[in-house]
Amino acid sequence: MNHPLLQEALDMNEELVANRRALHQIPELGTSLPATVAFVTGKLKEMGIEYQVYEDCSCVVATIGQGGKCFMLRSDMDALPVEEETGLPFASQNGCMHACGHDLHATILLGAARLLKGHESELKGTVKLFFQSGEEIFAGSKAAIEEGLLENPKVDAAFAMHVGGAQKYGTLVYGTYTMSSVYGFRIQLTGKGTHGSMPELGVDPINTGVHVYLALQELLAREVSAQEEATLTIGHFEAGKANNVIPNTAVLEGTLRTFKAELREFLIRRIHEVVEGVCKTYRTEFEIEVLSDVPATVCDDACTQECLESVHEVDSEMETLHAFHTMGSEDFAFISERVPATFFFVGAGVEDESLWCGQHNPHILFHEGVLARGAAIYAKTAMDWLNKHA
Repeated sequence: MNHPLLQEALDMNEELVANRRALHQIPELGTSLPATVAFVTGKLKEMGIEYQVYEDCSCVVATIGQGGKCFMLRSDMDALPVEEETGLPFASQNGCMHACGHDLHATILLGAARLLKGHESELKGTVKLFFQSGEEIFAGSKAAIEEGLLENPKVDAAFAMHVGGAQKYGTLVYGTYTMSSVYGFRIQLTGKGTHGSMPELGVDPINTGVHVYLALQELLAREVSAQEEATLTIGHFEAGKANNVIPNTAVLEGTLRTFKAELREFLIRRIHEVVEGVCKTYRTEFEIEVLSDVPATVCDDACTQECLESVHEVDSEMETLHAFHTMGSEDFAFISERVPATFFFVGAGVEDESLWCGQHNPHILFHEGVLARGAAIYAKTAMDWLNKHA
C-alpha cells in the first residue's frame, strides 16, 4: 500500500506529466527565463501560494506555512544550448533543450508545492521553495543568495535532488562529498603577429599556448599525489585563421576540479605561476580571467540521514546507495556551504537501457514516473524535518 503522500502525488500524475512536457517545450538559458518564470508563477498563483520573483536572475521563491524553522527545497529550471534529437512529440524546437532534466526538477517542485499547500495546516514551520535559474552556468544560486534567498525567513536547512537519465529508475544515490568544486578560467595570450615565412619577426602565441597546455597537465602528473582527486582540463584552444600567418593572440579555456579546498587553492596558485613562467620564457603577454569559481558540494551527514529516513517512509521500494561522488559540479554548493544541506541523485532511466544517455546528450530520455515520486519525497522530507526540529 502506498504512503498517503505518494498516493496523492500519483493521483495528480497526469497534471505533473503535462507540466513537465509544457516546460520541456520552452527551454531557456542562463539567468533570463521569462517564459519559464511565467509558467511557474502561473501555477503557484493557481495554488494560492505566495511567491516573489528575483527579476535580475529569473529565480522564483515561494513560501508555504508560517513562522518557526524554515526548510528549503530547491529545483533548477534552466536549459542547455543543445539541439534536441529525441524525436519526442513534445521535443523543443527553439535550438535549446532540457538535456539535463531541469524541466523535471521544476515540475517535481511544483508537485511538492501542491502537496504541501494541501497539508499547510500540518506544517510545524515554513517551507521555502526555490525555483532556480542559471545552474548550468553556475550563476543562479549565488545571485539568488545575494538577493536574500537565505533570509526572510532565514533558511535552517536545505534539500535538492537531481534526476539521472543513465541511472536505473527506482534508485537513489547519496554521499558526503557529492560533487567537486570547479574553477573555470580563460588564458588570453598576446604575442606579435607576422608572416609565417618570417617567424623570427614575431612572437608566436600558439607556441606559447602549446607549452602552457603541457605544463598545466604536468601539474597533476608531478605535483599532486596519486591518492588525491583532481582534474585539470583544457577544453578550448583557439588561435589564428590562416595557415601562413602567425596570429597576435591565442586563447585557452579550461576547468580545475577538486574536492579539497587546500588542494584547490594550491593548484589555482600554481596555474597562475606556470602561465606566468611560460609566458616570460616565450616573450608573451598574458591575462587570466576567472569564468567560474564554485566550491565542492559537501552534504551535512545528519541532514542526509534525516532525508533518507523520509525517502524510505514515502517509498519503501526505492533502493538507496551510498555512492554519490562525482567530479561534476553544482552551484547548490553555494547553499550547502552556508546552511546544513543534502543533495540526492535519483534514477530516471527509461525501461529500455539501450536508450540510456548521460546528461547533456541531445538524445537523452527520462522516465516520467520520477515526477510523482520526487514530489512526494520533497513534501515528506520537508514535513518531517520541520516536525523534528520545531
